[in-house]
Amino acid sequence: MTSKWWGWGEEGKTYHLPDADHFWAYVRARLGSTEAASRIESLESIRLRPPRLPERLLSTLAGVTGDQGILTDDADRAPYSVGKGYKDLVRIRRGEVPSPTDAVARLHAEEQVTRLIDMAVREGVAVIPFGGGTSVVGGVEPAGDGPALTVDLRGLSRVVQIDRDSATAVVEAGILGPELERELNATGFTLGHYPQSFEYSTLGGWIATRSAGQNSTMYGKIENRVEALHLCYPGGLLVTPSVPAAAAGPDLVQVVCGSEGTLGIITQATLRLALLPRTRDYRGYLFRRFADGVTASRELMQAGLHPAVLRLSDEAETESTLAMRPQPHGGGAIIERAGRWYLAGRGFRLESGAIMILGFEGEEATVKRHWSTAEPILKRSGCVSLGRGPGRAWERSRFEAPYLRDLLLDHGIMVDTLETATPWDRYLALHAAIGSALRQALGERSVVMAHLSHAYTDGGSIYYTFLAPQEPGREIEQWERIKVAATDAIVLNGGALSHHHGIGAEHRPWMESYVGPDGAWLLAGIKTALDPRGVMNPGKLLPNSPKEAPRHGERGEPSRRG
Repeated sequence: MTSKWWGWGEEGKTYHLPDADHFWAYVRARLGSTEAASRIESLESIRLRPPRLPERLLSTLAGVTGDQGILTDDADRAPYSVGKGYKDLVRIRRGEVPSPTDAVARLHAEEQVTRLIDMAVREGVAVIPFGGGTSVVGGVEPAGDGPALTVDLRGLSRVVQIDRDSATAVVEAGILGPELERELNATGFTLGHYPQSFEYSTLGGWIATRSAGQNSTMYGKIENRVEALHLCYPGGLLVTPSVPAAAAGPDLVQVVCGSEGTLGIITQATLRLALLPRTRDYRGYLFRRFADGVTASRELMQAGLHPAVLRLSDEAETESTLAMRPQPHGGGAIIERAGRWYLAGRGFRLESGAIMILGFEGEEATVKRHWSTAEPILKRSGCVSLGRGPGRAWERSRFEAPYLRDLLLDHGIMVDTLETATPWDRYLALHAAIGSALRQALGERSVVMAHLSHAYTDGGSIYYTFLAPQEPGREIEQWERIKVAATDAIVLNGGALSHHHGIGAEHRPWMESYVGPDGAWLLAGIKTALDPRGVMNPGKLLPNSPKEAPRHGERGEPSRRG
């Protein structure tokens, strides 16, 4: 499989618009006319600065990886130097890679990772872990002035062991999502972790960024599924005990989860599995208002339910989703008119409502029991059922949205996403604040839409998508202006700085205001203890480098620890 260097996923695959004329009419009505954007034809036209690693080091590295395991050509290094965020794609489509990695090492064993890190520490070379390369927050782009070495971990892709009695699996961190699920499913298990990047991201990347799959309301975020792990760090190998629970001080697994390569490289994990569900039942519901759906979501979660999917689109996203579906003809048009007549009689209109996809999975009796609890809550909310059709449609296309971004970029349209989470009592206020900040920064020619995709008893996520015509020649400056406005709104209004995209380099400027000066000091202290020379993925996650981080008692403000 060949991946696109200029976009998302597999080369040759594009987003299918069932009714392209209807969709582009919707886009033009909101954004006006846009200019088609060009891109370079191939990576062969990209020219990077020469590798800054000495030949003796490259020769030594080749002794670890084999002669074919070290890549230094410009066309090889370029796609390893960026992720898949909007800024990444705009730049690489123009042939711009401002911070290229100096070499790529393809590894296949944990022992190789340990040896490579030891060499990098001795030479003062930055080490950047690379799995699927799907980061959208600048997590894999080299930072700093010194040489950098990117470590491709996809060679560590074995399912080492599946323990049927304990329902756990020991898995190497470079395995891709589909390969992992195929092997688990063959033995009757699933991890249940399906981020939108599922097809092209790796287990190690999920753990390093505390990923949330689309079914996390039932199965939990990835950190809930990790029982133990291996971390190669400068000077050692951390192997945590594989036990179901413990009270042996702070949980070292959770210290590593979300560390984004700044502490070391995750090479292996023991995962908690679930039985492969025998029944899946996903349905669609229409609410008059997004706020009504949020109330129902809270009540569903606080009733003790754990849906496999609870996804609620606001009014703008519902309208956008309907614009992408095929327009009915013949008998289908008659059925739709009848359906709209029925909805109108009850005070509903598809384009101005909020659609929820709600689904349960597991044993048939369990699924039926969950629905018997959920249905009275839904009935009280005043929503109407749309049947199983919307649920099936969502499940079929759940990994397709990033391909649409490629299509919009080709048409000169800026499209990006951001996400957060907050308690229920702040949920609607934060939804409104982010939307207002985005609309003000984007201008009138824009689309701003959101959905709730991960729910908890105490709150939920908010996932925004926004579109606007690109400002030709100023695409990056335009995006940065909007990113600052939206992220300021998140932090000022009590939202999580990131619910599941991670921090990387792009959210890093807000980290100290989010975790506080004491939190920043503590994170920097952990970094210094494991990576005293600061070679592990520098410039990511941490608000200060270890050298800049003030010591306790030297921070210039009183401690808030009582």
